[in-house]
Amino acid sequence: MYFEIVGEIEGIETIAIGGRIRDIMRLQKQFGSARWRKLKGFSVVRLESGRLRKAELHWYEAHGIGKKKIKIKRFLD
Repeated sequence: MYFEIVGEIEGIETIAIGGRIRDIMRLQKQFGSARWRKLKGFSVVRLESGRLRKAELHWYEAHGIGKKKIKIKRFLD
């Protein structure tokens, strides 16, 4: 991972659930069958350089499995 989440993720919204997720087959194969959701939220992240930036994050999450494949979608500052 090339960044670290600093603090809480705010403004969490669901983007897609189950079959509406493009990568659902890969998620189920890699992490197991569950009720997968794609989510987005906003947080401050620390980059490899040590710089702090506000970013929009996207990730997949399932009950009992947790957050997987967290990525920075865009920077907000």
